[in-house]
Amino acid sequence: MFRLHIIPVFFLYFVFHGTEAGAQLPGRVQTARQDTIPSDSIPGKRAGVVEERDSAFSKSMDDIVISGTLRPVRRLESPVAVEVYTPQFFRMNPVASVFEAMQGVNGVRPQINCNICATGDIHINGMEGPYTMVTIDGMPIVSSLSSVYGLFGIPSQLIERVEVVKGPASGLYGSEAVGGLINIITRNPYHAPSVSLDLMASGWQEYLADAGVRWNAGKKATALTGLHVFHYDHPVDANADGFTDLALQKRVSLFQKMNFSGKDNRTTSIAARYFYEDRWGGEMNWSKRFRGSDSIYGESIYTNRLELIGNSPLPVTENMQFSWSYNYHHQDSWYGNTRYLASQHIGFGQLTWYKNIRRHDLLFGSAARYTFYDDNSPATRDSSGNGNKPSRVLLPGLFLQDEWKITDRYTLLSGLRVDHHPDHGMIFIPRLAFKWRTDKAGVFRLNAGTGFRVVNLFTEEHAALTGARQVVIAESLDPERSMNVNLNHYLRIPLYHAFLTFDASLWYTRFSNQIIPDYDTNPNQIIYRNLNGYAISKGASLNTEFNWKNQFRVQAGLTLQDIRQTRELADGKMETTRPVLTESWSGVWSVGCRIPGVGIWVDYTGNIYGPMRLPLLGGLDPRKPESPVWSIQNLQLTKRVGPSFELYGGIKNLLNWTPVGGNPFIIARAEDPFDKNVEYDSNGQVVSTPSNPYALTFDPTYVYAPNQGRRLFLGIRYTLSQKPGTVDGKK
Repeated sequence: MFRLHIIPVFFLYFVFHGTEAGAQLPGRVQTARQDTIPSDSIPGKRAGVVEERDSAFSKSMDDIVISGTLRPVRRLESPVAVEVYTPQFFRMNPVASVFEAMQGVNGVRPQINCNICATGDIHINGMEGPYTMVTIDGMPIVSSLSSVYGLFGIPSQLIERVEVVKGPASGLYGSEAVGGLINIITRNPYHAPSVSLDLMASGWQEYLADAGVRWNAGKKATALTGLHVFHYDHPVDANADGFTDLALQKRVSLFQKMNFSGKDNRTTSIAARYFYEDRWGGEMNWSKRFRGSDSIYGESIYTNRLELIGNSPLPVTENMQFSWSYNYHHQDSWYGNTRYLASQHIGFGQLTWYKNIRRHDLLFGSAARYTFYDDNSPATRDSSGNGNKPSRVLLPGLFLQDEWKITDRYTLLSGLRVDHHPDHGMIFIPRLAFKWRTDKAGVFRLNAGTGFRVVNLFTEEHAALTGARQVVIAESLDPERSMNVNLNHYLRIPLYHAFLTFDASLWYTRFSNQIIPDYDTNPNQIIYRNLNGYAISKGASLNTEFNWKNQFRVQAGLTLQDIRQTRELADGKMETTRPVLTESWSGVWSVGCRIPGVGIWVDYTGNIYGPMRLPLLGGLDPRKPESPVWSIQNLQLTKRVGPSFELYGGIKNLLNWTPVGGNPFIIARAEDPFDKNVEYDSNGQVVSTPSNPYALTFDPTYVYAPNQGRRLFLGIRYTLSQKPGTVDGKK
C-alpha cells in the first residue's frame, strides 16, 4: 500500500541539491553497541550543528555500561557481556516505539501475541516475554502487566542508549530477569540537545511526533522535557478477513527529567512519565458504541500509566546511592464481550554501597519491592470464588557482589542475592563470572548463575483473555527456577582504514517448575501447570561488524537456538516437545553506505526467522502447523539539509510479506467471532458441521508476525545542540 498523504514537494529538491556535494550524513555519532558521545565534547563540533558520523571507532569497547554489574564500568572491563545500542542504530530503520525497534537486535524478537489488538512482548534467545525484565535508568519500572506498554511511548529524543544483557540477571535485579534484561537509559539533561524534533508519516497514515527540550530550572538544576505522540486511525483490511490488519492506536506520553547539582559534584536525578493510549482492533465496522457488546467484535484497550524514578547520593563520605521508583498502571479493556479491568501499583527502593578495597570492587545492596495488583479475573478472587482479594506482595532482598581484579587481564566476579517471598520463603540466587582479557582488542567472559520468577498468569498471557479458549489452572503454581551458563568472546581486528569485530556467545539454561501454556492437550483450553520435568534453552549467537572509513558499514547477526520441554507422562515415560512460537534460528543485518557526490546515506536493514510451531485448534484445523521462513526488509535514504536538519524516507517491508500467504485464513471463525453458530457435543468438544467443517472456535492467537504490508515512510529531524550553560558555576 503506497498511499502517502503528506509528502512535501521540496523533499526531492533537497535530496539532490540541499547540501554541498560530498557532505557527510548527520545523526550517527557511532554505530551499534557504542555509548553516545555528547556533541559538545567532540573536538571540532560546532554548536547548533547536527552531529556527523564519528570516526573514533577504536573507543567502542571503552564505553561505559552499568547493566551488568550495577556500577559504571568500561565495556571491555565488564565481566558481564553487555550489548549497547544507541539512537543512531535505531535510526537506520525508524519506528514508532522501542518495542518495534528491537527487531534489529540479534537474538531479540518482538512477538505479536494477538492478531486483533497487536499487543506483544519481547523474546530474548527464544524465551517468552515474561522472562525479560525491562528497566528505565536501571529501575524496574516495567512489570509483567505492562511489559509491552513499557516499551511504547518513550520519546526517542530522550534515549541515550539501550543496554541488553542476555541470560539470567536475577542476581542483581530479582524476579522477571530470568531470560534477560533491557535497560533503557535516558539522556543526562545537561548533555542533551537544546531542542530535538522528529516527525514521521507512513503510507498507512501513521503519524509520529517525538520532541525534546533542554532548559535550565535554576542555578543548580537542568531539566529535559520530552513528548511522544502517535496517531493511527485509518483501518486497513488488506487480507479481506473483515478485521483490521493493524490495531488502531492513539497515544501520548509526556516525560520530564531533572538533574540537581549538589556539593562535591553530586547529582540528584528525578524523572516522571505519564502515558495514555487508546488502542482498538476488530471488525472493520466496529465503533466505540459496540464496546463490550456481542454484536460486532472489537478489542478496545484504554491504558493509563504514571511512572516516577529517582536517584540520589547519600550525604555521607562513602559512595552510597539510594534509588527508587513507583508506577501506577490502569487498564480498562474489552475483548469482545469479555472485560478485563486491572490496576497495579508498584513501589521500589534500593540502597547501594560501593567500596573499593585494594583490587576488590565491592557492592552491597538492599532492595524492596511492593506490588499491589487487582483485576476482575479469577487471579484475584478469594478462596470462596465469590469475593475479591487483591494481591499484595512485599519482596525484600539483600545482595552482595565482589569484583576482584586478579591481574590486569583476569577478573573474577562473585555475587549472592537473597529475596524473601511471603508465599515461597527465602530464595537464594548466586552468580559467578570470570573475564580474561587476551589483549587490547579481545576478551573472553564466562558467566554462570541462577534465576527465579513468580508468575501471575492473567497479567502475562493475552490468550487467557481473548478468543474462546477456557483458561484452566491445574494446580497451585510454584516459582520458576533456572540455572544458566554463558560463554562470550569479543574480538576487534584493525584493518587499513577499517575494522572488523566479532562478538560470539554460547549459552545453556535449564529450567525447573517452568510454566508455559498448554495449547495441545485440549484445543478448547489453555492449561497452566508447573512442568513435571525440565526445560532446556541452548544456543549460539554471532554479531559481526565491518566499517570502512565510516563510508561503508555492514553489521550482521545470527542466532541458533534449541528450546525443548521434557515432561513426565502419566505412564512414567518422558516426552520432549518444542514450545510454540520459538524459532530455531534467526538473523539480522544492516548495510549502510554514503553515495559520493550527493551526500545521501543509504541504509538497508532486515531480519529473517526460521520456522516456529504454531497453536492450532485441533486436528481438522487447515492452517499450517509451522510458520514458513519469513523476512522483513527495509530501505531508507537520509540527507542532511543545512546545519540542523535531516530528511529521511524509504520503504518498509520491501517484499510485502504478510503471514496470510499459504493459509486459508489467519483468524479462525472470523465470520462468527462470538461463536453463536458453533455446536458442541456432550463433552464440550466442538462438533464439525456444514457451517463449521473444521470444528473451530473463534481464535485470533495464531500469529507470529505483523500483518502490515509494504508502505512508504517520510520524516524530518531537527537538532539544535547549543553549548549548555553553567550550573552552579561549573560546566
